[in-house]
Amino acid sequence: MPPIINKEKCNACGICAEICPMDVFGVTDNGDIPVVTYPEECWHCNSCVLDCPEEAISLRVPLPAMMIYVEAGNSSGG
Repeated sequence: MPPIINKEKCNACGICAEICPMDVFGVTDNGDIPVVTYPEECWHCNSCVLDCPEEAISLRVPLPAMMIYVEAGNSSGG
């Protein structure tokens, strides 16, 4: 399940494409909203979500991965 880019929030900065370790995002011209070109390559590492300055990206974590998925921003010390 690939990252979802909210086109209304995205300012086309390209940070998500630059930091993605799996190159999920395709090459676009400067000023264009990134395109998820290789969705099957996404590792759901959450780096694009965390580094997006506009909070324009969300991830749908597949059910099997939810068992090991840890939300990076969770600071509750349970």
